[in-house]
Amino acid sequence: MEWGIATPHSPLPIPPGLSPSFRIGRVSPSMPSETSGISVLVCAHNAAARLPATLRHLAAQQTPPGLPWEVLVIDNASTDDTAATARSGWPPGAPARLRVVTEPNPGLRRARECGLRESCWPLVAFIDDDNWLAPDYLERAARLMTDHPEVAACGGRSEAVCEVPPPDWFPRHAHAYAVGPQGGGGPDEPGPRSQLWGAGLVLRRSALETLREGGFQPLSMGRTLGRLEAGEDTELCLALRLAGWQLWYDPGLRLDHWIPRSRLEWTYLRRLNRGFGATFLDPYWHELDPKWRGVPAWRRTWLMAVLRELRILPRWMAHWPRTWRRRGGEGDPRILEVEQALGRWAVLARTAGTFDDHCRAIRHAPWRRHH
Repeated sequence: MEWGIATPHSPLPIPPGLSPSFRIGRVSPSMPSETSGISVLVCAHNAAARLPATLRHLAAQQTPPGLPWEVLVIDNASTDDTAATARSGWPPGAPARLRVVTEPNPGLRRARECGLRESCWPLVAFIDDDNWLAPDYLERAARLMTDHPEVAACGGRSEAVCEVPPPDWFPRHAHAYAVGPQGGGGPDEPGPRSQLWGAGLVLRRSALETLREGGFQPLSMGRTLGRLEAGEDTELCLALRLAGWQLWYDPGLRLDHWIPRSRLEWTYLRRLNRGFGATFLDPYWHELDPKWRGVPAWRRTWLMAVLRELRILPRWMAHWPRTWRRRGGEGDPRILEVEQALGRWAVLARTAGTFDDHCRAIRHAPWRRHH
């Protein structure tokens, strides 16, 4: 099979139904002349202890000769030996080159943007510094993206590798750690999905260019030092769907997710869920979620969002007292609902003057596909 993913002079196919104005998929002229390739972006903050295992699994990738690839370790405001560890941990005989680039401004989104600027291949893989890829991960992802030109991003199934035995509540909430199958609890089969998580996400660069050249500006800052706000991965996936692309889940794409002791604490999961609640994605769901189809614009406003939250206030207020105790209600999903509600109120307070403007901007964005 030919690895005909992209060339410097041949744009990728337009997803079915898109107008020619969305053909913004040319690879940069500075890219090498081979017909395909993957840039693996490993965003790392103080990851000297985690990187060796991650790089060992990357160096063990089994790729065909027609699939060149590279590894970029983005040293994101680290204060340890992350950069030196990355350079020394990459074996001399590895099948791809490794580069270390520095992004002094903290934040996962900034680190990924730096990696996208510095990388060169038509496919880009987001690999966290605690993700251990199966040996066929890159080959399988590239083949999937070749077979499905309408797909902008694909992801797979991850399994938890815990530093200590996980607590009893962990299996019930594993999805919060980007562990397990993706896709809402249906059959664990390959196919389109409404969203994918960022761990192991493989993206088509031309799809990202569709957004960038259309003026896309993300609403979510994502995770930064001391903040567990999530959403940058979900927002990117939703924006790609609005632009007319598909997302694809393949359970054959396998990776292990290393989870240290500190992240298996109940207090960490509570903080994580508050971050989920603080993610501002309303403008995207208004356009993509079937339940919003036909709903008049006045019901999609900030004021109506506040009124909806007030309606469910009594339900989670009943569990409020236990949220003040450090380990209160451990394992109780109702406590996590309270945390998400607190995050939700925080985002509504933050967007009081901009909520409606953001909704209009996404509704009329030039990069989206209008039906």
